[in-house]
Amino acid sequence: MTSDTYFANGAEVSLFEQAYQRNLPVMLTGPTGCGKTRFVEHMGSLLGRPVVTISCHDDLTSSDLVGRFMVTGGDVIWTDGPLTRAVKSGAICYLDEVVEARHDSLAILHSLTDHRRALYLDRADEVVHAPTEFMLVCSYNPAYRSSLKELKPSFRQRFVTLPMTYLPADREAQVVVSESGVDTATAQRLVQCATAIRTADRAFHFEPPSTRVLVTAAQLISAGATELEAADACILAPLSGDGAITDGLREVAAASLLGADAAGAQPH
Repeated sequence: MTSDTYFANGAEVSLFEQAYQRNLPVMLTGPTGCGKTRFVEHMGSLLGRPVVTISCHDDLTSSDLVGRFMVTGGDVIWTDGPLTRAVKSGAICYLDEVVEARHDSLAILHSLTDHRRALYLDRADEVVHAPTEFMLVCSYNPAYRSSLKELKPSFRQRFVTLPMTYLPADREAQVVVSESGVDTATAQRLVQCATAIRTADRAFHFEPPSTRVLVTAAQLISAGATELEAADACILAPLSGDGAITDGLREVAAASLLGADAAGAQPH
């Protein structure tokens, strides 16, 4: 299986296609690493449209999105930003973790998310009308956003919202197998470990381990690391700087993996 394979977890594929057919913008919500970016890439492939990804952050300005005048070879010329290029080319423009962007930067999106479907480049004195093929997609993790960084309801209501979450355990294990080459039993133990930690997350409030980190851990195992070593380096260490919490989580992981490592050390 290739790395662009996507495992559906509900009706998100058909709903995305229907939104695309009706020129409706889409908002993906869900925990970090549950497959939102992979899903957008999959839909771009399915719909035959390029995907332009913009990673949002505190310093992202509207000029970073739409473009700016730049001095080139002694001349001052307008240079399109990634959002403008996406609109003009009829691409799928994906704003990842849009909640991280400043509110004044997001205002430029309003005219693209209503009946106008247009991008107003005030500085260039130009209006770019989005072709039928263009689609705006945003994503964010509502559970872990800062209280100081919330999307305004008026902004969220401009989008068709598709909630996403982790795959069921058996299908998540399939992803780990397909992208790392480990055997199914190892993948299942890694997923069991992650599921236990995600449950503990309800009490500790840290970012839960994603499918992405399970694949990374599995790749280390394929390269020769033990399951506990891989889980410690890829799953546990990034979760918390609190030693007590990390020690507690290590016990949770060991309950899923320790027996496998002990068995693996025995001669066959």
